[in-house]
Amino acid sequence: MAEPGDDSERTEEPSQKRLEEALKRGDVVKSQEVNTWFVMAGATLVLMAFSAGMSRDLTATLRGLIANSWQINVDGPALPALFRKLGGEIVAAVAIPFVILVLAAAAGNLVQHKLVWSFDALVPKLSKISPVAGLQRQFSKQALANFAKGLIKLVLVGTVLAALMWPERVHMEALVRADPAALMPFTLGLALKLMGTVVAMLAVVAAADYLFQYRQWYDKQKMSLRELKEEFKESEGDPTIKGKLKQMRQARMRKRMIAAVPKASVVITNPTHFAVALQYERGMAAPLCVAKGVDALALKIREIAAEHRIPVVENPPLARALHATVEVDQLIPPEHYKAVAEVIGYVMRLRRAVVAPR
Repeated sequence: MAEPGDDSERTEEPSQKRLEEALKRGDVVKSQEVNTWFVMAGATLVLMAFSAGMSRDLTATLRGLIANSWQINVDGPALPALFRKLGGEIVAAVAIPFVILVLAAAAGNLVQHKLVWSFDALVPKLSKISPVAGLQRQFSKQALANFAKGLIKLVLVGTVLAALMWPERVHMEALVRADPAALMPFTLGLALKLMGTVVAMLAVVAAADYLFQYRQWYDKQKMSLRELKEEFKESEGDPTIKGKLKQMRQARMRKRMIAAVPKASVVITNPTHFAVALQYERGMAAPLCVAKGVDALALKIREIAAEHRIPVVENPPLARALHATVEVDQLIPPEHYKAVAEVIGYVMRLRRAVVAPR
């Protein structure tokens, strides 16, 4: 038999509450390959869009430094001031590319899951320093998948890059004798070619790895039948307790209705299955339903009515209609005014006939 925490018991789909709890404690889907792809794509974008501007600005700064080196004062506080000036110009040249790379790294996480603030991962756990747990992690399915993924990436990317670089070997050999001014354009073009290829290949790897990581995470969130029942009890309440509460409410309602039957003016019956007790007094807008019931409760309402000499009128269609459309302590709906008025009128005429002198 599986242990209570055994994954073999987790055969049920996770509830929305389970997924939200995982998100709160920082347990989210995360593929490192997606992050790598965003960083590589950002670096390629920086190289394409800003390499010329960065090289121009840095070249101008360094050229001016070399050309005027003999005039630069490096004594005392002049040297720190020189470093501050050079540092400021270098930071200004690389600031936008650096921001793009930071945004790319952040986007790699945000595209996988929404922003999460959780300190659960920072809480010390004995399992993190346990040798047994460490060995289990080293030889887990996740570790084997990471090893296979890294090996495939190494072989695939290495093969493609070698195939791209092989035709360029003649040009690279000629760079030794080429004009230095031609070195940067050639290097930039070759770097963009290689990085573009790597980005295209990593897109496929990242998509496959994200699907794998999502499947792993989703399977980890699955629940056992016992966990589902416990969560249902926590969120919806224990069905046994809910049933008892419902019975208690029904019992209180029954007692209240039985106590209100003596105030009724007439009881309309099916005659055996339905009973509706109505109260009407002068000045009321419409008759009021003080009690209603079916079968055993209907029989009890008729018994109470007989004990208190309340008229009982058999009208099956009206009894069924009133039972279905009016609730206890509510006035009857307008569509039944005429039928109920005829019944109450009949009851009043009957009472007058009984009390009239002979």
